[in-house]
Amino acid sequence: MREEKNRIRQILRDRKAALSPAERLEKSMRICHHVMGQIHDGETVLAYTSKELEVNTTPLIDALLEHKNPVVVPIIQKEDISLRLSYIRNRSVLVPSTFGVPEPIGSEIPAQSGDITTILLPMLGFDRTGARIGYGAGYYDRFLEKNTGLKKIGIAFACQEIERLPVDENDIRMDSIITEDGVVYSG
Repeated sequence: MREEKNRIRQILRDRKAALSPAERLEKSMRICHHVMGQIHDGETVLAYTSKELEVNTTPLIDALLEHKNPVVVPIIQKEDISLRLSYIRNRSVLVPSTFGVPEPIGSEIPAQSGDITTILLPMLGFDRTGARIGYGAGYYDRFLEKNTGLKKIGIAFACQEIERLPVDENDIRMDSIITEDGVVYSG
């Protein structure tokens, strides 16, 4: 199964890379609009901070902060393959860090996983059963194993859809998946 997942990951990386920066931004703005329709006032949201080629979460984080939703971002801890959590009050505290991911290094406001209502997850790919494939390191899968009960929203470009992803016992399905076309899966 590992070989099959790696083959699929390469296909999906190529699909994302084929999008122009303008296309990625336009689609990201549409995704932001659709996601905001799923977030309730006051919900504390764990939002990943995007790196190049991913759905750009900058407009989403700005919209959440503007709507006074508490925003938590993950900080990657390579040593134990886990995520540390920090609130942010604005995006200016984010600096490129581990794997080039923007993190609030030096400006952390510690958050607890129990504070979070909803998590917005990056996805390399997805299918219409709610299955998600990430980059392969397992940071989010480990986090979700320990923190059940969160509303899990996967966000991706429509081109990242695969007819059927191979899944194993460690893979956690999303509650909903949102692309630029809207909610394409709702469990």
